[in-house]
Amino acid sequence: MKLARFGPQGAERPAVLDRGEVYDLGGLTADVDGAFLASGGIERARTALAQRQLPVLPQQARSRVAAPVARPSAVICVGMNYAEHAAESGSRPPSTPILFLKTPNTVVGPEDPVAIPPGSERTDWEVELGVVIGKRAYRLASVEQSMEHVAGFVIGNDVSERRHQLEDSGGQWSKGKCAPGFMPTGPWLVTPDEVDHTGLRLRSWVNGEPRQDSTTADMVFGVEYLVWHISAYLALEPGDLVMTGTPQGVALSGRFPYLRPGDVVELEIEGLGRQRQRFVAGEQE
Repeated sequence: MKLARFGPQGAERPAVLDRGEVYDLGGLTADVDGAFLASGGIERARTALAQRQLPVLPQQARSRVAAPVARPSAVICVGMNYAEHAAESGSRPPSTPILFLKTPNTVVGPEDPVAIPPGSERTDWEVELGVVIGKRAYRLASVEQSMEHVAGFVIGNDVSERRHQLEDSGGQWSKGKCAPGFMPTGPWLVTPDEVDHTGLRLRSWVNGEPRQDSTTADMVFGVEYLVWHISAYLALEPGDLVMTGTPQGVALSGRFPYLRPGDVVELEIEGLGRQRQRFVAGEQE
């Protein structure tokens, strides 16, 4: 099943996609959020769709594609989780997952413009597999329990400002990860029964030129291990987003220029859809 949200910011409408059509979930829930996921909302939507109880979402209501899950309580990210990306960053693959946080207001739609922070000369792209939590996970007893707590998967662009991340950081990365709009997400949340998350192809392009091309099979730590590991340190709540790391092919490698206003970044993960963002100059507020 593919869940999505459409409409202007603050007035998004929940929807489900099936066989090329978009159906309105407004009769079942006000939004696709943590409460919906935790209360069996996906199964209710599946049943309503099978029984043809959902109306088609009008075309005029689809003017903007929003993030497929409403603002999460937390965005937890994993760094250096592809060996070749660690190498292009000048590091060895980690022996334990490296975690950092992004603020919830970084989460925007997959086609929303992204503002480069004023003065930034090192804004970078990162295509990533995102994991949406469907049931609270805290101190899970085993790795095998992890998928019971996963609602589905999304594409995310972990946009990063490398000077803030690496030089102004004080030893942590979140300063370079949390500018508004730095986590374009979607277009869909895809339930685990529809994709094999262990071998999905990830790709990115800048102005039509290829950048990243890898597969989730190359992750140092897989999805199940990450959910279990993270749950040992913090509680993952329904609707939370776990970003699992990016493969090689980013500007930090030195092989490509950093992003400038007017650049267009496109990202794709097999089975999860495609994103497209235009980067614009951020203004001083």
